[in-house]
Amino acid sequence: MGSHSAPRPALWKRVAALALFAVSGVVAAIASIAPSADAEWLLAKSAVLEPLPIRLDEGLLPAPTTYVREEVFRRGDTLSGVFERLGIAEADARRLMGLRVVRQLRPGTLVAAEVRADGEHAGELAWLEFFSSRDSIARIERVGENLAASERRAQVVTHTELKSAVIHSSLFGASDAAGIPDGVALQLADMFGSDIDFHRELRRGDRFSVIYEAHWVDGRPLRSGRVLAAEFVNQGRTLRAVAFADGYYAPDGKNMRKALLRSPLEVSRVSSAFGMRKHPFLQSWRAHQGVDYAAPAGTRVRAVGDGIVEFAGRQGGYGNLVIVRHDARNTTAYAHLKAFGRGIRNGARVAQGDTIGLVGQTGWATGPHLHYEFRVAGAARNPLSVPLPAGAPVARHDMDAFRARAQPLLAQLELIAASQVAALD
Repeated sequence: MGSHSAPRPALWKRVAALALFAVSGVVAAIASIAPSADAEWLLAKSAVLEPLPIRLDEGLLPAPTTYVREEVFRRGDTLSGVFERLGIAEADARRLMGLRVVRQLRPGTLVAAEVRADGEHAGELAWLEFFSSRDSIARIERVGENLAASERRAQVVTHTELKSAVIHSSLFGASDAAGIPDGVALQLADMFGSDIDFHRELRRGDRFSVIYEAHWVDGRPLRSGRVLAAEFVNQGRTLRAVAFADGYYAPDGKNMRKALLRSPLEVSRVSSAFGMRKHPFLQSWRAHQGVDYAAPAGTRVRAVGDGIVEFAGRQGGYGNLVIVRHDARNTTAYAHLKAFGRGIRNGARVAQGDTIGLVGQTGWATGPHLHYEFRVAGAARNPLSVPLPAGAPVARHDMDAFRARAQPLLAQLELIAASQVAALD
């Protein structure tokens, strides 16, 4: 949500419009019904009425002394950048950054602030509010020259959002343009990640529709909830998924999630593919037995499937390395990590999606990236093309309940998709 001020400027526009209306001495009527005799008399009389001069510079309304702005704390934002967009003076911005509560700001959080607009006090903060946790609102208010923080319980209201978007450059670019929260885009990448390679297979003109929960407080968005159903059209292929129990399933009950995910990063790009290449560190030609994903240092690396940590430590050119055994045949390896995830050690159990570590530049790496390997019976396989085992479908005894939940959601997806196609035509 972009920033905006309190509604007074809009009121000034109405006053200006009324003034022009009065000065012109013109009465306009737009209707599909013929005017009555009284209306004709009024129109006739209006032709001889003299306009009343209205001087806008005499101040029909006092100039506002404060204004309210709202900004979203976005990915890559700094606190100082958000406070500057809110119009908060530097002195108060420094005071805010000294408060412990502002450390709870997370990407996607809406921040509202009331700030002085006049003279030497311009930019002085009156109050600032944001959602500090799932059920709390943090409020910072001026007390003399200082700022005091407090928190209150939030009354959360949940409703359903239906939105669609078209891919022009990336999944996040499309979701941002459509006003779809990042949390929803990440869920979409996770839902369809076993069928769509979001690093290589997205095309301009691909489109998606999504139904998701949205949680609101005091008439303002708090956070996005779970995706209930979605459709993704990728290169002419249509995929649909419906939430049921703790997973996502196709309309026929097949599990959307494979036993192993295709990629250990939610959204990234391949910087070096599987096969022969000139090693950027050793400057010699050799087989590249994995895939390199370019990503900023500190990006979360997730386990592609359930398993047991076979190795977690430092190993030669791999730097910080984690190897996970998923079953008797399949293992995955994650190298050049900046740090290991919490509890990641030899023998630890991990679940699909758990944090293995953070993208780094340890070992033989010329820049921050993740080196990822997929091994079958000890032999390296291309992670981008190796067949992945399927997850369990909806159990037979649950199919009636699944269909009852899926049918109305799929009907809504049909309507969203139809309106989207009509709009594109």
